[in-house]
Amino acid sequence: MGDIMINMREVFETNEMIEKENLDVRTITLGISLLDCMDSSLDGLCERIQDKICKKAENLVRVGEEIEAEFGIPIVNKRLSVTPIGLIGSAACRREEDFVRVAKVMDQAAKEVGVNFIGGYSALVSKGQTPKEELLIRSIPEALAGTERVMSSVNVGSTKTGINMDAVRLMGDIILEASRKTADRDSLACTKLVTLCNAPDDNPFMAGAFHGVTEADAVINVGVSGPGVVKTALEKVRGENFEILCKTIKDTACKVTRVGQLVASEASKRLGIPFGIVDLSLAPTPAVGDSVADILHEIGVEYAGAPGTTAALALLNDQVKKGGAMAANVVGGLSGAFIPVSEDQGMIDSVEAGALTIEKLEAMTSVCSVGLDMIAVPGDTKAETIAGILADEMAIGMINQKTTAVRIIPVAGKGVGEHAEFGGLLGHAPIMPVNGFGCDGFVNRAGRIPSPIHSFRN
Repeated sequence: MGDIMINMREVFETNEMIEKENLDVRTITLGISLLDCMDSSLDGLCERIQDKICKKAENLVRVGEEIEAEFGIPIVNKRLSVTPIGLIGSAACRREEDFVRVAKVMDQAAKEVGVNFIGGYSALVSKGQTPKEELLIRSIPEALAGTERVMSSVNVGSTKTGINMDAVRLMGDIILEASRKTADRDSLACTKLVTLCNAPDDNPFMAGAFHGVTEADAVINVGVSGPGVVKTALEKVRGENFEILCKTIKDTACKVTRVGQLVASEASKRLGIPFGIVDLSLAPTPAVGDSVADILHEIGVEYAGAPGTTAALALLNDQVKKGGAMAANVVGGLSGAFIPVSEDQGMIDSVEAGALTIEKLEAMTSVCSVGLDMIAVPGDTKAETIAGILADEMAIGMINQKTTAVRIIPVAGKGVGEHAEFGGLLGHAPIMPVNGFGCDGFVNRAGRIPSPIHSFRN
């Protein structure tokens, strides 16, 4: 395990966490640079992408399974991320259909090497967009509807550049179109599309993963998870003061992250690919007992969304980062607590109890890892309203110098009170009501919201 040792007591504790508390490594994500695949010929571009992905990732799944078997640590997903295709396809792709063809090549390559998902069908347009990047964005609904493993992201803002409101408004239309194209699958394409502010270059989690242009030719990034472990630890300190509460979260996060560091180091050594980062996020699943909302309940709020929830989440997020940072050689990605609705049974219960609204979730995103994640809304929600929700979340990220994101699913043909079923780790979600008042006059203004004054740090 390199310079981080685990004693026998910790081995027993870790086994208990795995067997009874849903501890797992959520993903090993191999990031691959496609910069050397650029070609003015679409055929040449597709061939190079296929060849490089298949060569770099040919052993990823096998090595992941070997580590699982040898160490007894579940590794839920093996994933890939690539350089944003909005950059890579700029010379060869002249039509939306050309970008869609690249997405299908990515999908085929991911299938050949056996990974769950491939991220990087992405555009970085926080200050403005080239004609080719706009083509990629407009191709997203068709690309996601016609592929199985491809994930897409669009970074529309940053603290340094402000918010590209033209791109935000466009994404309102794109999300609705993606919903319509997969109407027969509860608008599944929208679960594979995220809009971001301050997107990190080394995020191993989908749908926002891409391989940043500042990264090496290939790197191994690992995302750990353990909401059930944290909840079980907190059950043992019920009623104790905040100092003990914080120490318990911090100590538990440290143990969870050590498992991620072990997997990352082993995967890097066996694949001969440099280790990048450990993302120490608490990522829930639909499984009972694997919920961030349940942690918030254990801290003391009746339901996620009750008064005190934002403060409890801020405490949780900070202590997770402090504990994890002590256990990993390099921490990166998003790191903290995720609050997706469909992937967290406790969040679903909170929505159905009437405790949790989109507005309260937005407040919570100011102190957690990401943003409005896996939220199902009525299929007849206007594009302008979706763009307004995106703009609000991007503003939180821009002003607070943090990553924020929106993965919203307007479920075609369904309304408030109904459910959407996505399956697997994506779970299911109640359709949440959306504020009925309009923001058309705001989101239809052209241009960019400037960066905040505190962004000037030169």
